Amino acid sequence: MVRSAGAGGRRLPLVEGETARTACARALLRGGVDEKTGEVLSPAALAERVGWCAELVSGMVSALTAEHWNAVDVDRLASGEDAGGRKLPSNAWMALRRLGWTTAAPEGVKVNDRIVRMAQEQAGRSLRSAKWRADVTAGVLAVWPADPAKRTPAEWDQVREAVPGGRFLPSSVIKSRTRQAVAFARRHGRLPADVFEMEPAPRVARMLLLSACDGQQATVERADEPGRALLRLQLPTRPDPRTYADWTWVACPISLPPTIPTGAVLHLPTLRVSGGRVRADLAYTHAVPKTARTGHTIALGVDWGLNTLLSAGAARLHDDGRITALGHGAQFRASGVLAKQHRLRRLSERLHAKADHYQRLIDGHAPDPALADKHAVLVEEIRRVSARRSNLNDALAWAAARWAVDQAIAAGASVIYLEDLRSMEAKGMGRTHNTRMSQTVRGQIADRMRHLAAETGIAVVTVPARNTSKHCPQCLTPLRHRKAPDRPTVAGWKWAICPDRYGCGWQGDRDHGAWRRIAARGLTHQTKTVTDRATGAMVIRSVVEKLEARAVITPAPKTSRDRSKTGPTRRHTARPAPRRRRAPSPAGPSGPAGKRPEGHAPTDRTRLPRAAHRHQSMTTISTPSPRLRPGGPPSGRHRPRGTALGAGFHLHAHTTPPRWAEPAPDTTSDTGSLS
Repeated sequence: MVRSAGAGGRRLPLVEGETARTACARALLRGGVDEKTGEVLSPAALAERVGWCAELVSGMVSALTAEHWNAVDVDRLASGEDAGGRKLPSNAWMALRRLGWTTAAPEGVKVNDRIVRMAQEQAGRSLRSAKWRADVTAGVLAVWPADPAKRTPAEWDQVREAVPGGRFLPSSVIKSRTRQAVAFARRHGRLPADVFEMEPAPRVARMLLLSACDGQQATVERADEPGRALLRLQLPTRPDPRTYADWTWVACPISLPPTIPTGAVLHLPTLRVSGGRVRADLAYTHAVPKTARTGHTIALGVDWGLNTLLSAGAARLHDDGRITALGHGAQFRASGVLAKQHRLRRLSERLHAKADHYQRLIDGHAPDPALADKHAVLVEEIRRVSARRSNLNDALAWAAARWAVDQAIAAGASVIYLEDLRSMEAKGMGRTHNTRMSQTVRGQIADRMRHLAAETGIAVVTVPARNTSKHCPQCLTPLRHRKAPDRPTVAGWKWAICPDRYGCGWQGDRDHGAWRRIAARGLTHQTKTVTDRATGAMVIRSVVEKLEARAVITPAPKTSRDRSKTGPTRRHTARPAPRRRRAPSPAGPSGPAGKRPEGHAPTDRTRLPRAAHRHQSMTTISTPSPRLRPGGPPSGRHRPRGTALGAGFHLHAHTTPPRWAEPAPDTTSDTGSLS
């Protein structure tokens, strides 16, 4: 038996306390079968036929987008009403047809109506997304400042009033639009009229939005065998199909990723060709617990850092209004990953500089095949380095988000409070430090954190970041930041000391104090949580002074254990064995299979790379000079270790285990051998 989801899918049964959630997973089409001829299509043959169809669609999308890339048409589409005042459908392709915006295939090419639907859907989504950029740019241009490099407070108020929703818009967005207009004025000697004069029509991705089709073009079915599905779609047999006979049905089996639940409803995917393979973005809907905006008693506070990418800890809101911290918190350190990311960025900059130099030589001289070949090689290498950077950022974002959600689950928290750093600009900390801060993928981490937390019903709420690292978490007194706890007179940023030595006296890591402040602020302001209509994200937009006064962490009372002697002292050995190992390891054969290493070191590696050390630095993955000294190692300052020796990603991203309570006392320290 086969359950069909078709194009729209079936209704998902829900119970009390559940809600439907639509997510997306990546899958790979490894081949197909032409149902007309029975021919088995290899991955390369399937990619070729999908590419032909995507090329036809992208051509129609480009023509349709360029025709309506103007302020009048975008405003009409975004208004939600047609010329007769009727409400436009939510589907982009239906809205474009209501407005009379049509497109057609090239002359002599035969396509069905569903192919035109996909082109209209993709073009309509691009035009709708341009409305927000157009409104922001129009607001910035309407109140142009006297000095675009530095607005006065009054000018900031004016531009926020001119931009729709500008009160809560990050300042970095307004600054970027201002810089874009300044660059246009520098080239043309005047300000642009709107965003459509400043930006060309967007580039069109070669993909197939099957969600705009129905069963006459594509269907997706789930078989009784778990983890398997079947996608059927019509594809051309030639790049320029002349008749409908040049289109045939192709059945493509899909191995579903394990992240898709068994009872999830499948939807038609989006297909794209990458690396000679057909990749599918498979949407599915499944039931998840509802997330709540208020009523939270245990929260996880998450603070951003650099080498210590995330610092997190849990706090509890008691019935009497007190807030206490649960344990000492934890950290997610990714200094090795960020160092590699920094090295790839510098490599990309050098490659771009070389490619630009070759391009200038090609443009200024007669055609030179040798220069053109060198430029092509550099362009391909730039693409490869960019792909490596993207993959590294993606892996880092998923690992950090997974760690934060696991901390919340372990603490029993129902909400994660994350500081909002969208407006943060890295400056004043040195060129290298500023650049690395700007390259941090905070937005990707936050998005993936929301995705993973929704599966378990945990809400993710962003809170204002103002003064979270500046004020003491226990008394809100401005902190003194020092270089280290053993250097209390040297100014720095890592260690924080409360100057109220007699009333509070708190001191600790700056990031650990910040997550306490974030968790306390979120718990006291949870009634101010709102849901953003555009993104669906929960956010606390502003800080209320009356509530902020109660956002303090109450320190746990210090208890002293009664050490009065109640009996005779137990006899101890003269030389007790170490606590971790009560007796020497058993003797074994010599060589790699010798004594069992102490601690948690794996036994299948004779020597751990340096990257596995928890206190790593940026130089753990440096690249040596290619020059070799006679009879010696490479002449660079550092020899390759860590990733170069196969340590991999996870040995460069270290985390501290959650400690939500004090460890239980060791009652077996003197009971003998444990081996």
